[in-house]
Amino acid sequence: MPAPVEPVNYKKLFRKLERTLSQIQRSEDTPATLEAIMRSLVDDFHEELGITAARLYQRRDSVYVLKTQYGAGHHVRPGLRIPASYRPVRTAMEHGYVFMGEDDPGFDHRLEQKLGVRYFAAIALGDKREYLLGFTVRGDAGAEQTRLSLNTVRHAVNLKLRQEVLESLIEQAKLIQLSLLPQRAPQFGDYDIAGSSVPAEEVGGDLYDFLPVSTRILGVAVGDSSGHGLPAALQARDVITGLRVAINEDYKIVRAVERLNQVISRGSPSARFISLFYGELETNGNLIYTNAGHPPPLVFRDGEIRRLRKGGLVLGPNPDAIYERGYLSFRHGTAMLLYTDGITEARSAGGIEFGMERLARLLRRHHSRPASDIVQEVFGAVERFSRGPFEDDRTVVVVRRPAAA
Repeated sequence: MPAPVEPVNYKKLFRKLERTLSQIQRSEDTPATLEAIMRSLVDDFHEELGITAARLYQRRDSVYVLKTQYGAGHHVRPGLRIPASYRPVRTAMEHGYVFMGEDDPGFDHRLEQKLGVRYFAAIALGDKREYLLGFTVRGDAGAEQTRLSLNTVRHAVNLKLRQEVLESLIEQAKLIQLSLLPQRAPQFGDYDIAGSSVPAEEVGGDLYDFLPVSTRILGVAVGDSSGHGLPAALQARDVITGLRVAINEDYKIVRAVERLNQVISRGSPSARFISLFYGELETNGNLIYTNAGHPPPLVFRDGEIRRLRKGGLVLGPNPDAIYERGYLSFRHGTAMLLYTDGITEARSAGGIEFGMERLARLLRRHHSRPASDIVQEVFGAVERFSRGPFEDDRTVVVVRRPAAA
C-alpha cells in the first residue's frame, strides 16, 4: 500500500517559490525567463509538487506551439501544436490552471500519448495567457491538492513576470498599509491593550486592528496574508476594510467572517489566502472569537496556558467554508497574546524555529507586566534569538485584564 500523501502547506510553498524565483534574473526575452523558471520548478519542487518534467508553449494564433521541454521521461520535438480549442487548454485559459485525467471529458488520449503523460496539468502565464507551462506530474496527491498547487505556482510565476510593474507601485501601497494600521491602542473598559507590526519588506502582509463595535464591545483582529510585499499588502487592506464594513453589534461574528471569506474568495486569485483571528471583547469580561486558520492566540489564565483554536479554514480558497465560534471568560488576571507566524517561525543561525513553546514561556513569565512591555519583550526575544534578517512580517498584539487590586 502506498504511503499517504502529506497535505501541502501552501504558505510555505508560496514562500519557497518566491525565494527561488527571486534568484532568477529577468531578461527582456520572456521565453528565456520562463525556461529558467521551468527548469527551477522541475529541479527544486520535485517533492512538493510531484513534477518530473515540464514543457513551455507559446501561443501562435489559434494554437500553442511547444518551444522547449525539460526533465525526465518522454520528449517530443519542439514545434508540436496544441489547438487553443482543446478542452483542457480552454480550461487553463479560463481559470489560469488545469488538471485533467484520462477519464475526464475532453481528454485526448492520442495527443497525450505523444507527450507520454496520463494527466493534462498546466498553468497559463502572461497577462494575455500567451504562454502555457505544462507539467508531467505523478498524480498521487489527488486532483484537488494538485489544482491548488498548480494555481499557487501560477500565481508566483505571474508575480515574477510582473515584478517591474509592481515595484513601481510599492511606495503607494506602503502609504495605504500604514494608514490602515491603528495609530494607537484603544482605551476600553478595564483592559490593557497594545500592538505592533514590523514588515519584512517595505510593505507587509500582516495586519492587526481594533474595531469599536459599540461602547461595550471591542473587536480585535490579527491576520497574515500569504507571501509579502505589494500583493499581500493589498489583500490585507481589503480584509481590514471588509471587517470594518461587516462588523456591527447586531451582526454575529461567525456570519461576518463567512461573508468576508466569500468576498475574499471571489475577489482574489485562489492561490492567495489570508489567515485571520477575530475576537470581540465585552466590558463584562466575555470574549467571543473565531479563528480562520491563524496561529492560535495564547491565553494565560489561572496559572495555565491555553490556545484559541476554534474556527475554520484560512480565508480565500473555499467560498463555502463554515466557521465555528469559541468563548472565553476573560477574568481579571488573564492575558492574551496574538501573533503571526513571523514570530514563531523566526529561525536561529542553526535553523531552529523560535516556536510556540518559547512564546508560551515568555507569556507565562511576563503576563503581569503592562501590555506594551510584553509586546516589546516578544520582539526583543525574537530578535535576540534570530538576529535577522527576517523573511516574514512580525506582528504582536497583547490584551490584558489586570488582576483586581
